[in-house]
Amino acid sequence: MQCSLCKAKAVIYRKYEGRALCKKHFLESVEKKFLKTIRKYELLERGDKVAVGISGGKDSATLLYLLSKFQDKLGIDVEAILINEGIQGYRNLTIPYAEKLASKLKIPLHIVSFKEQIGKDLDEMVKISQKEKLELTPCTICGVFRRLLLEKKAREIKATKLAIGHNLDDEAQSILANYFKGDLIRAARLGPKPHVIEGVFVQRIKPLIDIPEKEVALYALLRNLPVDFAECPYAQGSYRWDVRELINNFELKHTGTKQNIVRTYEKIMPCIRESLPKTINRCEKCSMPTSRRICKACEIKELLNID
Repeated sequence: MQCSLCKAKAVIYRKYEGRALCKKHFLESVEKKFLKTIRKYELLERGDKVAVGISGGKDSATLLYLLSKFQDKLGIDVEAILINEGIQGYRNLTIPYAEKLASKLKIPLHIVSFKEQIGKDLDEMVKISQKEKLELTPCTICGVFRRLLLEKKAREIKATKLAIGHNLDDEAQSILANYFKGDLIRAARLGPKPHVIEGVFVQRIKPLIDIPEKEVALYALLRNLPVDFAECPYAQGSYRWDVRELINNFELKHTGTKQNIVRTYEKIMPCIRESLPKTINRCEKCSMPTSRRICKACEIKELLNID
């Protein structure tokens, strides 16, 4: 198959666009889309210090590479944060990839572990939850503490933005999952620039939100980025995994499903955000910002009997 723009050998056929692209034009299109997303949603300002959540996987590697590549053009400083949850046979294998990439790009890398900051790693917490028959999935435990530690470290290094590698697929899955659960509060926190109460949380941004997962993976491969493509062992069988399978099946039959989910959400997002609390509380146990009396992290620690 030939590139629709130059007749060179194509590396991808974008069914949703109806055209094929060679390596050169594909890489350029991803970078243009990345920069367009930043401009369109005003994700960055000159002088921003951007903390990038990385893992050693394709999404965060591509995000870190792109922000590093364009940091002079964008007028920003970039540092990386890796959260080591303590998943044996997975996270310990992905960390070297993240370290290699950060070193190659000359980006400072901060590694924060569940074990050191919380007292137990994720594997230990999952075992306790299963033994005590608690209604806590591994993904719930992981998500709560990952967000907490990313926020704390971003504040510690005085970051003004916290960039995460959510791609188009991730966003579509989050939108649909929250809709299925009827969770308007969580749904209101989605989007390329999730709503935050200024001065309370570091502003999160998602510069890859318009790029499909397969294209992020292809970009990482074509740029020869050090990436581990392994899936988290806790992901399969999770609620999100089921939503992912559902959307992928729809996309196969109805091209553009993922884009339509995300674009439609953007149109109704202002209305949904009206449901968000206008003020924020402080957790009675740890003083971290929360919409509840006791934050979710402290609630989970109490259930797991973690001091």
